[in-house]
Amino acid sequence: MANKKVADQIENYKDAVIQHGTLSNRIYLMHLGEANPEEVIAFLNKMAVKNGYTKIFAKIPKKKADAFIDQGYHIEAVIPLFYKLQDEGVFLGKYLSADRSKLKMAEQIDAYLQLAHSHASEHPEHVSLLEGANIRECMPGDIKEMSALYRTVFETYPFPIHDPGYIRDTMQFNTRYFGVEMSGRLIALSSAEMCPASQNVEMTDFATDPAWLGHRLAVCLLERMEQEMMLHNITSAYTIARALSPAMNISFAKRGYFYGGTLINNTNIAGQIESMNVWYKFLV
Repeated sequence: MANKKVADQIENYKDAVIQHGTLSNRIYLMHLGEANPEEVIAFLNKMAVKNGYTKIFAKIPKKKADAFIDQGYHIEAVIPLFYKLQDEGVFLGKYLSADRSKLKMAEQIDAYLQLAHSHASEHPEHVSLLEGANIRECMPGDIKEMSALYRTVFETYPFPIHDPGYIRDTMQFNTRYFGVEMSGRLIALSSAEMCPASQNVEMTDFATDPAWLGHRLAVCLLERMEQEMMLHNITSAYTIARALSPAMNISFAKRGYFYGGTLINNTNIAGQIESMNVWYKFLV
């Protein structure tokens, strides 16, 4: 189970925010901030060599990407107007292992992507919530139940959402959690990880109790989060979805999200390292 794995850790370097660890065997530059790109690149390279990581993954403004590309990074996904509806955001990958750079199950991933595209709609799908259920924002009093549900759903996960302390800490900053409640019990969860300075949000941490699958609860949560984010001056939303999960990719396509690219062998989730698809949507 997830709580038996060592979660990757998050640390700061200069103004940059970096996640790294052996769980996903990678480094993730989550925010470059105002840090000097060349200094950060050198730091990331030393960290990768020291720990034997096989991938470095970076999410940065495109205008700062040249220094990374010159050092062997490749653009894997792009979100236009990602930063305050002005600068593009790019997701870059650098591989320190030839095997890590090879897209596994490529035909299956492409088939699921084409299936999602076939469901794309300019008019976001609305799904009626399961009768007797309600959606609400999660509060500190829900944390124990939330962590238990995440442990049930995910064998492994790139962030320690199974840890009550992690959920509590992120709640205090810019992450808002939402849940579907049935008879006083949470049966599905999601979160909106906001970056107010850039006016974007990651729609993530979707989990549904296995007993309640098939009721499109993730879509209901996504619609609610979009509504909430528009009230907080957030202009664009995105997600990093498992490429081998047709249901999640279809759900985002139906809600009017656009495909931005595939991150190869990027994330340890549900027990193994998987490739992930980036989807985005403008909330204005």
